[in-house]
Amino acid sequence: MGHLSSMFNVLARSFSLRKVKNNGNGDGREAADVMVKDAKKNEMILRSSGYVNVDGSKNFAAVCSRRGEKGVNQDCCIVWEGFGCQADMMFCGIFDGHGSWGHFVAKTVRESMPLSLLCNWQETLAQCSLDPDIDLESDKKHQRFNIWKHSYLKTCAAVDQELEQHRRIDSFSSGTTALTIVRQGELIFVANVGDSRAVLATTGEDGSLVPVQLTVDFKPNLPQEAERILQCKGRVFCLNDEPGVHRVWLPDADSPGLAMSRAFGDYCVKDFGVISVPEVTQRHITSKDQFVVLATDGVWDVITNQAAVEIVSSTPDKAKAAKRLVQSAVHAWKRKRKGIAMDDISAICLFFHSSPSSQQVHAASSPK
Repeated sequence: MGHLSSMFNVLARSFSLRKVKNNGNGDGREAADVMVKDAKKNEMILRSSGYVNVDGSKNFAAVCSRRGEKGVNQDCCIVWEGFGCQADMMFCGIFDGHGSWGHFVAKTVRESMPLSLLCNWQETLAQCSLDPDIDLESDKKHQRFNIWKHSYLKTCAAVDQELEQHRRIDSFSSGTTALTIVRQGELIFVANVGDSRAVLATTGEDGSLVPVQLTVDFKPNLPQEAERILQCKGRVFCLNDEPGVHRVWLPDADSPGLAMSRAFGDYCVKDFGVISVPEVTQRHITSKDQFVVLATDGVWDVITNQAAVEIVSSTPDKAKAAKRLVQSAVHAWKRKRKGIAMDDISAICLFFHSSPSSQQVHAASSPK
């Protein structure tokens, strides 16, 4: 996987440590912008349905997003191979917007989050390398996690603040979830804001694939979430015609009725317990771990973790795995939720042990 010190040296060459020390994050953002342009030029970034399989990489990512029956598709995704100019790194993100400006909010966060994360990761690495009390070579796994967690926390706070100040987007009553994964060698770092979900498929003792849920669906009725919201004078309850669907409400008004407890945007309830702080976790990938599915609640509302793993693993062509999962969710909506408008449905399937192949980033039009 390489040592933290070698990663720092590569990153320092990419960003220029001097600029960060002298000028803060501004020049780091410019360097990150250059990285994005290079990644686009070399076809390392995918923002639509399709797949990514780069020569020499173990990663294979399939992406699919389908519009529901509520209007414009407010889901969006991104896959970035070679994230941060690191050959062994990949960034995957899936975003589920809501509210009248939700699709704009989701796309804005999708564009800003990877860049901000790169800048904060680079800055944190630089600070750690200069701190005599931190030994980057000892307990590398623990140090990596601390660096990524710190970077994610700082990134999400900055992205949410920038979104609030955005002149062209009204996110007062609109927002988005954000579920992202960074794969770095044989480690994955997962950061979740909202109610999208990441599920890992690993091989059990009997040889069958077992689902392992890597994230928490941050719904308002979770005890720790409800406690925070109530302490901030927000309210949590279900409407009579939506039993089981808990929503966040203002103290003295039956609005906005947010069905999650964490989100970017939604500033009308940010003073009443809704936060954009991510839950950050890590997992060491072994030969038993086959793939991870990132999907919006449009999938998980009608497909179980076990069913999702079975659908993806039984798809002969990996490039079509996400599409098949999305199509299965569409059929399940029609069967299980008759009379209810289908939600937008999106998924990313990231396979860990893909055999090396020629570089391919294939974008396809979203299924109708």
